[in-house]
Amino acid sequence: MSAIALAAGAWRGYRLLASGAVTIDVGVGRRLRALGPVKWEIVAPRDVVFDVITAPYLGRIPRALENKLRVWERASNMVLAAHFTEVKGSTTTTVETVRFDRPARIDFRLVRGPVPHVKESFVLSATETGTSLTWEGELGTDFWAVGAWWGDRVAVSWERAVRASLRTVITESERRARSRPARD
Repeated sequence: MSAIALAAGAWRGYRLLASGAVTIDVGVGRRLRALGPVKWEIVAPRDVVFDVITAPYLGRIPRALENKLRVWERASNMVLAAHFTEVKGSTTTTVETVRFDRPARIDFRLVRGPVPHVKESFVLSATETGTSLTWEGELGTDFWAVGAWWGDRVAVSWERAVRASLRTVITESERRARSRPARD
């Protein structure tokens, strides 16, 4: 086998792994690393923030998210959804279960993606000024140090995607809260 063919095969394997098309989950040398915690203060009631986060999963997917989210199965408190994220010029696909515990918590569990294990949560707490949203979780990879190296790279992109998504959630939640009629 030529070096060019070997390099081409290695590149193809990397692309399949990085895109989430192939998940290597052998449980050998499993390393876990924390995601977050990261906290945001949102000037909107907790139920509004919860509704903004869950709307694309439990209702109709807005046109702006059609290329980023596809719900495969839907139940009253859980969905199976594919998320499409642009990472370094290509699309990474993750398939996750998403569970809803109104109005306090949303849990995500990876089914397929560029690493074998991710679980994360959004915890919403009511505050005097609105809502405190905390995101945290864990990401796991196999193959000891090599897997840990890969997990560190995936975690950077994962956190960037969560932060971008939550910027939109915060903006929309605060917009809805401002347009809500005042309660006595």
